[in-house]
Amino acid sequence: MNGSARTSDTPGARWTFLTNHSHVLILISRNPSAVLRQVAIQVGITERAVQRIIADLEEAGILEREKVGRQNHYRIIADQSLRHSVEAHRTIADLLSLMDVEAG
Repeated sequence: MNGSARTSDTPGARWTFLTNHSHVLILISRNPSAVLRQVAIQVGITERAVQRIIADLEEAGILEREKVGRQNHYRIIADQSLRHSVEAHRTIADLLSLMDVEAG
């Protein structure tokens, strides 16, 4: 990947199956000390949008942030249920497992 959003890899792709919230969560689960600027570049959104998504995930009890020196370290609360009624019977761990990511 050359730093642009994944949708640009597929000609004509204007939408994806997962939301930006799930994209941010997946990237943070892969690298709990991720720099938000890099997450923004990979998802294809602004750094401010990533900050809002992180705040949403924290408010929902899906993500916890710990300051380690000058850097944030994130911990995912993987046993939380997904938020939409269609998938509420599944957890964050299930989503991350589907994406081949370790939860926690």
